[in-house]
Amino acid sequence: MLPRWKGKDIKAKKDAEAEALQEPMSKIVSQLQSSLLQSEACGFLSDNNVQLAVGAEQIDLLDKACFGQPVRTVEKDVVWFQLSLEEAFYLCYYLKCLKIKDGGSGIQSDEELWTKIKSKNKMFPYFYTAYSHLRMKNWVVRPGALYGVDFVVYRHHPSRVHSEYGALVLSHDDDKDLNRRLNVWSDVHCTTRLLGGVAKILLVLYINRNGNKDDSPICLANYTVQERTITRWIPEQSREKGSSC
Repeated sequence: MLPRWKGKDIKAKKDAEAEALQEPMSKIVSQLQSSLLQSEACGFLSDNNVQLAVGAEQIDLLDKACFGQPVRTVEKDVVWFQLSLEEAFYLCYYLKCLKIKDGGSGIQSDEELWTKIKSKNKMFPYFYTAYSHLRMKNWVVRPGALYGVDFVVYRHHPSRVHSEYGALVLSHDDDKDLNRRLNVWSDVHCTTRLLGGVAKILLVLYINRNGNKDDSPICLANYTVQERTITRWIPEQSREKGSSC
């Protein structure tokens, strides 16, 4: 699928593409990483997300890099961003540019944070592996509940381009909670039809732990991801030109 750049006309779409090429996502994320490191950024673990107080520069970079979303508060001098657990752990563990506290427990080590997040969502190792797999390839990854999937995947910022994929995370292991999805043809048909209606392709990410446990984030290095795309077959697209068959 070719990227569908946003714009009211051809010129605007070409401008959006040119801007994306001039400012690639890898460059933006690198700028965000440097800014968070310099400010010694520290977030706070809360329920199923992480709250992060940021300055003006970081507001812009977080928005450009598509991490989290701003949260309205009564505080006038501070802007808070709400990060998903996957986003926060990616910034903390992979990019090493964010520290995270948990209440009165102080700054969490990678192992402590991993254990606490896993206690909130036992499927977190699978979802984080899928999220980081796509992010490391410089895709923008956003929540996909609106489309009945785990993530929606963009080539660049959503203001410049439409998402190309709706991603579902499944497991190669015997995990019933994840693998109950797409286990009958009606599920596959409904999901591909829904995504096809909004010009997206179903991307299935199979996570294989390869016999490793998930008691430490170190295990992530041994996990592998297999990518599969599933699309609806449209007979008309397979016909020869001029054929009535």
